[in-house]
Parts: sequence; structure tokens; C-alpha cells
Amino acid sequence: MSSQSAPAFTADLGDGTYRNPVLNADWSDPDLIRVGDDYYMTASSFGRVPGLPLLHSRDLVNWTLVGHALQLLEPAKEFRTPRHDCGVWAPALRHHDDRFWIFWGDPDHGIYQVNAPEIRGPWTRPHLLKEGKGLIDACPLWDDETGEAYLVHAWAKSRSGIKNRLTGHRMRPDATGLLDEGKVIVDGDRIPGWFTLEGPKLYRHDGWFWIFAPAGGVATGWQGAFRSRGFFGPYEERIVLEQGDTDVNGPHQGGWVRTPSGEHWFAHFQEKGAYGRVVHLQPMRWDTDGWPVLGDEGTPVDVHKKPDLPPQPPSAPATDDDFPGGRFGRQWQWTANPQHGWATRHAGDGLRLTCVRTADLDDLRKLPNVLTQRLPGTPATVEVELALSGEAPGARAGLAVLGDAFSWIGLQRGTDGEVHLVHRFAETVAMGAPPTPLGQWGRERDAAHPRVAPEGRARLRVEVGEGARCRFSYEVGEGWQPSGPVFAATPWRWVGALLGLFALAPPGGGHAGAATFTQFRITARPTS
Repeated sequence: MSSQSAPAFTADLGDGTYRNPVLNADWSDPDLIRVGDDYYMTASSFGRVPGLPLLHSRDLVNWTLVGHALQLLEPAKEFRTPRHDCGVWAPALRHHDDRFWIFWGDPDHGIYQVNAPEIRGPWTRPHLLKEGKGLIDACPLWDDETGEAYLVHAWAKSRSGIKNRLTGHRMRPDATGLLDEGKVIVDGDRIPGWFTLEGPKLYRHDGWFWIFAPAGGVATGWQGAFRSRGFFGPYEERIVLEQGDTDVNGPHQGGWVRTPSGEHWFAHFQEKGAYGRVVHLQPMRWDTDGWPVLGDEGTPVDVHKKPDLPPQPPSAPATDDDFPGGRFGRQWQWTANPQHGWATRHAGDGLRLTCVRTADLDDLRKLPNVLTQRLPGTPATVEVELALSGEAPGARAGLAVLGDAFSWIGLQRGTDGEVHLVHRFAETVAMGAPPTPLGQWGRERDAAHPRVAPEGRARLRVEVGEGARCRFSYEVGEGWQPSGPVFAATPWRWVGALLGLFALAPPGGGHAGAATFTQFRITARPTS
């Protein structure tokens, strides 16, 4: 569905080494496994749909996006509108009994699991394994030595009043239910200097139960390892990865994998503001006391020799799209559960989005029908061509950089019937400021004066520079023209900024028309 001759970003340096991050975009809370010669990864998708991305690699450095495990968020009625920081938190990916399994916690509903015979599916509908508020970061373990199954999860204080603890359960081997009420197996409050313990990943190794779990907060924390001879404890702990004197803040939360040659590797995230949580790959070994040592003696590596695995061609998750037949590639996600008719298929190329009528015309943050993909974590130029055929006055469509603040450039039908090139933005209102009609969000307003767009067409561009500073420009037959001031992209609370395509119209009766996007491209820019 997408076309891309070469990746806009690759971590593979082409000389047998790689540079971190291996995934330089918001692949938050990664977890990975090996099945045969293949490596698979998933990540948090929060409120975007489809959810639970599925990535594939054969060398742990070059990754492609092969699908999603979750086609709709449930309960479906609660995700009809955007809930940007809710939904799928910190999934765990496993392979057991010839099936792929993904467990995750939804902080408002409980712990879910889905499973499939193959990574590309078909995946089951979500099964609610444990209902409750604040249940997050769930991970299963099937113990091959005893035949028993276990589950560990963390807590979100915002929903439960509990944090800094890991709770363990015995689980039915078919993962349809739990066998006990649960027990706190690691209490972070009892470990001096530890706080915000979360994100556990559960393993068996060398006769021990192992829990790899981060603490210390998303932007500033560290990676811990816990071990016990019995699942319910007692556990001893050690910090195995922290920032040290590197520039990799908060290196933690991820998964451990072993290669056929006996190497050990750990993938984790680094929080980078508007870019979200990018993925690093660390070498891992075991010391003489049987503890894991990650990275360069416990601090993150920058450039390192690639894993001892067959060489692969450079690759990265797709970004470009020609939208053949009106279909969009796997890299795109809606901001809520989609409805029929938002995008229509047709004989040619180009994404045809219906101008959805809405009362929230001036606030993209509230709209479910924004089609998004991740903001690149490296300087890049984003371009797309747009034609607006919507006839309803006020119908509009454009290219957006969307976060807690947003800015977009695009086309709008005026009351005089003319189509204008418009550029608008809305800011975040500082916490503690007087309430606004949009809560803590500011109102949309013009970033530049509108101008006529002949024939209702334009090429749109966003140049994303260092620090996610975005420069907008357009072309309507007179060469590229800059538009408005520099816009600093912002994240949501847990989610990086997004690139978005949308088509809207004011409330009213009848069909409001459509907009067609063609030749979506992201090109890497040289760093200064």
C-alpha cells in the first residue's frame, strides 16, 4: 500500500555497526521476542487505531512494520472520540503453544490479551483478563519447567491511588483468567531511592524468575532487574542501565532477547519530548554473579557492532505513501475508532477523505477522523499534494503537526465559493491559567493571511528541524512560499507529536464533499 525506495532513516551504518536509536520515532514501551530466525516487536499505541503495531526484523537493527494486532479499541463506544493518552499502555509480546500473544493494561478498564497463530493474524478480539482501574504494564510467563503460568502488572496512581508496586498472579495456562487475587511481589517503596516502579517484563533464566522493570520516571529513570527463586519472591534487585555521563536520558523499559549464537540484547526507549519515545538497542551480558550487564558496563552505547546475525538490507518502517486505490499504508492510524466512509476507495492513486461534518471544526485535538503517523525523530521534510473538492462553505483539509498544541496548513472553501490557502495553529494553555472554553487548550487562529489557491489545489510542506521546530510552506503555482512563524511541535502527555491529514466541514445537511491527498513523502534532511 505504500511506496518507499529507501528508508528516510536507518540505524545501519553499512560497515557492520549501528547507531542508536534503531527506531528514531515514537515506538513507545517496546517489547520484543525471537521466533526461529525472526524478531518481532510491539509498542504502545495508546488511543490510535489500528493499535498494537507489529514490527519485524532479522538483525535487530533494520525493522519493518508488518501490521497491527488490534483493529478496534474496546470498549468501542468509549473510543469513538480521541483519548490520546489512554488505551493501550506498555504491551508484552510473547510466543507460546504455537501462538503469538500480546498482553497490555488499559488504565481505565483493566488487563487485556489478544492472540494469533501467525504474527500477521488473524488476531482474536481483546479478552479482558482482569478488570479494574489503574492496572497497567501486564506481562505473562509460561514456565516450561513446571507447566504453570503467571502474570505480573504495575499500577497507575492516577486511576488507582497505587504506584511503585508490582503485583503477581497465577494464571490459567490458556490465559482466559487468573487463579488468585494477586500479591505484591515487589514493593518499590521498600527499596531506598526507588520510585515509579513500572513496566515489568517477566522471564525465566538460569533457575531464577527475572523481572526487568524500570523506575525513576519516564524522562529521568533507570532500568532495574529483579530475581527470585520463586515467582512470589522475595526478589533482590540491581540497577542494570542508567544514563551515566551519556546524553541518553531515562534509558529504560523494554525487552530482552537471545540470538541463536548465544548473544543477548535489550531494546528500550528514550523519551525525547515531541519526538516521543525512540528505541535503542543495547548489548547485554551476564556477570560472574549471574546478573545482567547492559550497554557499556551499564550505560547506553551510541555506535556498536551489530548482532551476530545474517546481514540484512537497510530498512525502516514505511513513511511515504502514494495511496493506490485510495488505500493508506500500515504507518497510518486514526485518532479514534474509525467510521465507515471517512476514506473511500477508487480506481486511481490518492487518499480521498470525506469532509466530515463536525461542531469541533476549529480543534483538531478533539477529532477522531484525523489520519496520523509518527513525527520523524530526525530532521526531515514532509510534503503532500492536496486538492479540495468540498463545496460546502467552510469545508477544509490539510496537513497538520498535532500534539497538545497544533498547527496545520491546507485549503478552505470560502463563503464566496473560492478556495483559499490557509495556515492556522492553536497553543497549549499553561496549567494553572484561568480556564478557557477549551479547557487547557487555546483556540485555533491564523498563523498567516489566507490567499486564493487557484483550481483548489496546493502542495504543502513542513520542514522539521532540530528540536521539532517546524517551518510551513506551500506552492500554488508560483514556487514554494514560506508561511507563518516557526511552530514548536509539542507532545501529548505520553505520546509524541503526530503528522496528520484531515478533511472537515461545518455542521449541516447533505454531503460536504471530499479532499484528495497525493504523493505523501518524508525526506531526511542533513543535520546542522
